[in-house]
Amino acid sequence: MSEKAPGGGGRALPVMNEAPARRPVPPPQQPVAYPELGHVIAISSGKGGVGKSTVATNIAVALAKSGARVGLMDGDIYGPNIPRMMGVNAPPPVVNEKIVPLEAHGVKVISLGFLIERDQPAIWRGPIVMKIVNQFLRDVAWGQLDFFIVDLPPGTGDAQLSLVQATHVRGAIIVTTPQEVAVGDALRGAKMFQRVNVPVLGIVENMSWLECVHCGKPTPLFGSGGGERLAKELGIPLIGQVPINPRIVEGADRGEPIVVGDPQSSAAKALSAIAERIRAETGGA
Repeated sequence: MSEKAPGGGGRALPVMNEAPARRPVPPPQQPVAYPELGHVIAISSGKGGVGKSTVATNIAVALAKSGARVGLMDGDIYGPNIPRMMGVNAPPPVVNEKIVPLEAHGVKVISLGFLIERDQPAIWRGPIVMKIVNQFLRDVAWGQLDFFIVDLPPGTGDAQLSLVQATHVRGAIIVTTPQEVAVGDALRGAKMFQRVNVPVLGIVENMSWLECVHCGKPTPLFGSGGGERLAKELGIPLIGQVPINPRIVEGADRGEPIVVGDPQSSAAKALSAIAERIRAETGGA
């Protein structure tokens, strides 16, 4: 039995060896194939603040610039930032009972941010998250795509499991910073995908260094080598290192990914090279 909480105020959390109450377990949802979506690529991270959405938006736009047909789904139900980063935010039209995605920079985009007020918190449990993920896959008029990029929330929670249960995910990209705290969380995120039989295509190390605007000398503000160590531990490639560039932040705030706003910058070239690695790895269009 659980013990009383200190001070007599309610029950304490159950100890680990307590047998949980038996409840009927619903059968797991079987993944559905959506051939029109092309290669479904999950962009994930172990913790927040590592630039996962920045990587997702720039990969999507870089793929579109190279001629691919790309969809971008904002799977971060609790913190949908894709509308601001892509510079588009309006209620999407509904035609023939299908939601029509908005378009920006050659990419078709859907986000919960289009459907709720900016200050409305998403206080939802797993079943609702699963429902939203399924609706974004099934009830949006994506047309025929080559790549379907999904920006997931940080961690290993409901959105990640909902996606892999809802459809066949071609692969995951794990975003980290060089800092060991971020690398440790990213390791758990990568292991989660491996356990559900989703191949991890590679590690992206973001904020790898700060380039001096005068001499170009790199300064590793968050340490160095974390992404490479993680890739070696997992036995997967480090597919890119993205330097810190203030124009990434400026562009994200005004809805202009750096691969559009400053394509000749080191950061934009690194992100475009990551998109090419994904395209080569998947044999995409």
